[in-house]
Order: sequence, then C-alpha cells, then structure tokens
Amino acid sequence: MPAPRLDRRTFLRSSGIAIGLPFLEAMIPASATEAKKALKAPPRMVLAGQPLGMYGPNFFPEKAGRDYVPSRYLKGLQEHRDQFTVFSGMSHRYAAGHFAEVGIFTGVAPERIRDKDIKNGISLDQEVASHLGNQTRFSSLILGGGDVAWNRRGVRIPSEQRATSVFKKLFIAGTPEEEARELQRVKDGQSILDDVGSQIKALNRRVSSTDRDRLDLFLSSVREAEQTLQQDEHWSTTPKPHVDFATPTTEPSGPQLMERSRLWYDIVHLALQTDSTRVVSLWIGTQERPEITGVNLGHHDASHHGQDPAKLEQLALIEEAEIKVFGEFLEKLKLSQEAGQSLLDHTAVLYTSNLGNSSSHDNNNLPVILAGGTFKHQGHLAYDTKNNTLMSNLYVRMLHHMGIEAPTFGASNGVVSEV
Repeated sequence: MPAPRLDRRTFLRSSGIAIGLPFLEAMIPASATEAKKALKAPPRMVLAGQPLGMYGPNFFPEKAGRDYVPSRYLKGLQEHRDQFTVFSGMSHRYAAGHFAEVGIFTGVAPERIRDKDIKNGISLDQEVASHLGNQTRFSSLILGGGDVAWNRRGVRIPSEQRATSVFKKLFIAGTPEEEARELQRVKDGQSILDDVGSQIKALNRRVSSTDRDRLDLFLSSVREAEQTLQQDEHWSTTPKPHVDFATPTTEPSGPQLMERSRLWYDIVHLALQTDSTRVVSLWIGTQERPEITGVNLGHHDASHHGQDPAKLEQLALIEEAEIKVFGEFLEKLKLSQEAGQSLLDHTAVLYTSNLGNSSSHDNNNLPVILAGGTFKHQGHLAYDTKNNTLMSNLYVRMLHHMGIEAPTFGASNGVVSEV
C-alpha cells in the first residue's frame, strides 16, 4: 500500500502554537518521480581522531588495492569493506612530537608547526562550517578534547569535553524561563556589538594605518560574533528535535574509554541524523588503563612499547577495541536512511591520529581511514611510506565532497584524485 501523501501546508498544532514541518518526501506528489529522484540529502563530514596512533603492522594491510587481505585491526571493519579506503604513506611531514596534534586537521606547512612556535591556519571542519553558515542549529560541533579545531586567524577553538552537556544543548528543551533568558542574552549581545562597532568606526578615523590593521582584525572577530548571535537568535526560537535515546546522566571517566567513545559516537550520529549540524570534529582517547579484559597497562604506557611483545599485545587489545567502536558508528550511519540512501552515503568520515608510531613520537605514515561519502573507495591506497603524500591533498578532496570547489587547503600540492 502506498504511503499517504501530506499537504505541504501541514502543521503540528498544540496549545494554540503551530509548528511548520520541514519539507518531507511524503509531501512530494506521487506522480513526481523525477522530483523524488532530485531530492538529495546534504553532504556531511566527521573528523575523528585520537592522540596515540595505531600500531602500523596491525593496522596497515600488506597488499594494496581492493582485494587486500585485512590486517588484524581492519578485520573488525570488513562488513563495510566497500565503503572505506585505508591509506598508508600519508602524513603532514611534521617533525616528531605530540605537538603535531595542533596541525592534524589544519595541514599547514611543516615549518609552521614547531614546538613552542605554532603559526596555525584554519582547520578542515571550520573551513567547511564557514561555507555552510547557519543552515543548521550548530555550524559545527567540536567534541571530546584536543587542540584540533582552529579558526581562520589560527586561533584555537576550545572543544566540548562533557558529553552530557552536549546532549543537553542538542536535544533537551529548556524551561520557559531558561529560553527567555537565552533570547535576552542574544539581544543584549547584539546591542553591545552594535555599540562597539560604531565606536570602532569612529576610532578608525583617528589612528595610524598600523593600528587600523589591528582594529580590522578585531572587527573581523566582532563580525564573527555578530553572525553567531544572529544564528543563536534564529535557533533559540526553533524547537529542538526529539530523539529516541536515553538522556545520559553520567560522564564516562578516563578508564571507561570504550563507553566514552561509544557515547560520543552516538551523540555525533544523532546530531547528523537530526541535521543539528553537518560538520563534527571528535578527538577521543585516554592516557589511563582502559577497562578492557586482558589489559593491565595504561594506554600511554602500552603505546610506548619499545617493541616489547607483552606491551604490543596489550596495545593491540586497546586499539582493536577502538576500531570496533568506530565500526559500530559506521554501522549506525549505514542503517540511518535519508532520501533513499544511507546517512553513511552522504557523510565523509575520516579516522586518524597525529602519530604514526607513538613509541618513537613519529609523525610519519599516519593511520588514515576515509569512510562513506561520495568517494570511489579503493580498499588500500598505498603511497610511499618514506616520502609521504600530504594529507592536505586528501583534505582538498574532502572539501570537494562537501560541494566546496577549493583548489588548495593547508600545504596541499595537489588533490587525492584516486577516491
């Protein structure tokens, strides 16, 4: 039996309030076959990473191409084999050290990411968010931790580190008093910015060209704040989506690495599914001992294995578990349908780390998986493990997936055209 059709002017009505529905497939006339085909879901992007790398021999397949034999870690992802590409021989070519975390998603030139001398650029998630504007409640979500999100001026953007708070912001409606205070906060902020803007313009006429440049930089920050407030004003009066998910009330601690990762991935899935955002960066990990059977070392201790077989096996148990939870996330995206395809079909998901070999703090040959999206997945795409291909070239391709025809990004010298 065909599904009943809905009038495009259908509203939800309650207590004298009318809420307009978004445009649904059920509103398309049954005869409009071509219109149905034309209905497309928007592209989305998730950048997921963790700070302690992946042990290469357990992560990278030995053979390149689509018919590779899965490595120990990739065995847990084989049900999605046709929907991801694993890359070897790829990095940003930064000098050794944990500090390279700051450049993992910005991909600027190596000379700009040095210990105690960071001159960063915009991160991939924020570049995409700047093009999407206020199409969603949140232009982007920066979750978990780390120093991986940066604005166009190379200033770090703090991440949300409490999953319970993020869930509340996304899905829990405030009381009428809380909503009124939020709306007043937005209006007060706009009033302050209007006043500051006029003062700066007056001051501009009285200062030197050098000071004027500094004021211009300040004004650009004011403009960004104005845009954020405008977005807040719109969405503060828009009902939050309802999700069939138990509200998290406790925050998984460091040892609960898998539970913490799983909760973050669930929140990311729900945020994409409800179109609350289309861009997410997620940085998760722990230095402590995860609660995993057979593991009695801290994650950091195991990752600095020095080729000790006992430590390597404990590290493998931790990293296998991490990849398993990542696979569960891909499965949730695959099972979520939108416009006749899965959410995974519309979402580019990058999984990586700032370290290739954490035992030696080596940033060469990073673990990289690109899943979902509009890519021509290649199985295992193997580049030179000594003279690495720049990850920024992959970021250019990911921008194209998002409908942004950028010729370059970061220190790119080309584009990964194989996928």
